[in-house]
Amino acid sequence: MDGDDLRDSVLIQLDVENLNPAIGKHEKQAKSEFCTTRKCYSYIKKKTFATFVASKRIQTPTVDTLTLWHCCGEAFSDPSSIHKHVSNVHANEIDELSGAALAEMLKQTNADGSVHDDRNDCQSKDAWMPDISHLSEDMLTKGPGEVILYYCYCQIKEPRFICDWQNELCSKLHLTGKVRLATEGINGTVAGTKTATSLYIKAMLAHPIFQVMQMKDFKTSEGGGKCFPELKVGVYKEIVPMGVDPDIISYRLAGTHLEPEEFHKKVQSLLKDVSLNSDTILLDCRNFYESKIGQFKNCLAPDIRKFSYFPDYVDKNLDLFRNKKVLMYCTGGIRCERGSAYLRSKNVCKEVYQLKGGIHKYLEQFPNGFYRGKLFVFDERYAISFNDDIISDCRYCGIPWDQYQLCSTDFCYQLVLSCTSCRQKSLTACCPVCQAKEPTPGGSPSSGQMHKEECECTQSRPRIPKDTL
Repeated sequence: MDGDDLRDSVLIQLDVENLNPAIGKHEKQAKSEFCTTRKCYSYIKKKTFATFVASKRIQTPTVDTLTLWHCCGEAFSDPSSIHKHVSNVHANEIDELSGAALAEMLKQTNADGSVHDDRNDCQSKDAWMPDISHLSEDMLTKGPGEVILYYCYCQIKEPRFICDWQNELCSKLHLTGKVRLATEGINGTVAGTKTATSLYIKAMLAHPIFQVMQMKDFKTSEGGGKCFPELKVGVYKEIVPMGVDPDIISYRLAGTHLEPEEFHKKVQSLLKDVSLNSDTILLDCRNFYESKIGQFKNCLAPDIRKFSYFPDYVDKNLDLFRNKKVLMYCTGGIRCERGSAYLRSKNVCKEVYQLKGGIHKYLEQFPNGFYRGKLFVFDERYAISFNDDIISDCRYCGIPWDQYQLCSTDFCYQLVLSCTSCRQKSLTACCPVCQAKEPTPGGSPSSGQMHKEECECTQSRPRIPKDTL
């Protein structure tokens, strides 16, 4: 069966109307957006895989004869062996066929006239604003607070309009935080009262572009509006800054997603069986200051300062990953989407898996599992705790310590682990160069101008790619 026939075979088996049970007939305008999301792509990919395997099956003359598959000059007598062979050897073909099938399905759907351009619907901000007329100002600004973390890969034709909607939505609900938008999707961390964050989630789930999202896609932790100094919403080239064009390395090429239970079992097997250590790498794709205060046992934690260093790290260590199984994890899962895609694009690994929902979701189910220490977060809390372990030390005296603070020197934005006792001795800088400088009590000057960091910590670091607006 050639590529065109295989793609057509996949399309025949697709039940387009039932791909998303949440989409009714009156909501067909959302189908175009949904079909380009990862959930639809994953569905097609499973169908493509099954069809590819079926195409390798040999017709047997009698029912008593064992089922056989034949591929690449080899014979396979059981499903697991042919599945493993196709996963390892024909992954690129499966991706290409899935992409072609998705494109063909979109073409057919548009040709049927079942989808119309919903740009005008999405530009109408008021239509997707929650009704807060029954709520007082105090209900939105006072009371228990929380921080929500989420992302969604989906096609956004006009991210500027969604950016305006997000700005107005968050302002209306008195939310602070950061939201990144791109044509590839949205990535956000917002904070406020639980009343406000609940309304925000409902508004997100009601919007036609984000209807593929579910409640479980929003990760929550204790906090509030004060966790961020302000609200920042912007449009970028990437929703997570890896520094690689998403049109070249797409999230659609990401590794196999493992639920926290599955990931836990694989890590458990890895820690029990020493022989697996030579075959499997447990990879932390976060920054060094994140993994310093919390990580999975026996992980490989790259010494990188920003995620934009990750591609260079992979390129320089291809032999490390060659013929290995890789288990990847990050805070909430988004960095693994692009990171695993980049690693897979090098065609050196046997298999690449990623923790679905990230460490955050894992710790919700396994607070005393194989992840020990704090979980670093990118707000003024710096870390949240699910267990009592402290795996890092004070940089000055060496006692167990995992509470970050900013370097006390003006213009320096490095994080420092300095215990209470050492801070009382004015040991509050990130390095000897900064420690020798006079600390500025007020932080950066009132001029508001950005100044370059210049200290021992930054002199040897490579240039960081800038986000493209």
